Amino acid sequence: MFKKRGRGDAEIPMSSLADIAFLLLVFFLVVTTIDVDTGIGLILPPIPDDIEPPPVRERNLMNILVNAQGMVLINEQPAAIANVRETVKRFIDNNGVDPDLSESPDDAIVSIKTDRRTPYNVYIDMIDEVMGAYEELRHQASMERFGVPFSSLEQGSERRAEIQELYPKKISIAEPDEG
Repeated sequence: MFKKRGRGDAEIPMSSLADIAFLLLVFFLVVTTIDVDTGIGLILPPIPDDIEPPPVRERNLMNILVNAQGMVLINEQPAAIANVRETVKRFIDNNGVDPDLSESPDDAIVSIKTDRRTPYNVYIDMIDEVMGAYEELRHQASMERFGVPFSSLEQGSERRAEIQELYPKKISIAEPDEG
């Protein structure tokens, strides 16, 4: 009399699966943070108004050249990266004693020039050594004058400004030569 109906195969509705996958994708894109390389934090000077720079006496300029092989030349003399910091400190803090070095910390300019093929890690090491020389000189001056490290002086304080004025960072990063 009555025929048994055969049960159909169990099916999972697939129509909403694409919607769910899309929503999960959007969720993970919104929630995920992407790490971005920040690069080197340097504050660039403003664009000059076609004003000729003032003349710089040769003795107040320290030229550091890093070639394509990563070799360092300071005023055309070979030097090791490990010796750069002490050489820069001696140059800046000369105060006119040695006629081959700067007349005063305010007049001292350190120029860094690289080749386009200079290894990036050597360039970064060179910048670190020059910045480290300034930090050590500032630390030493702060300890002598105020008895506290330069790094512990508050940003914007008169003491910090006094030390920064005593040892102003005058670093020129020259454009690499073409070729």
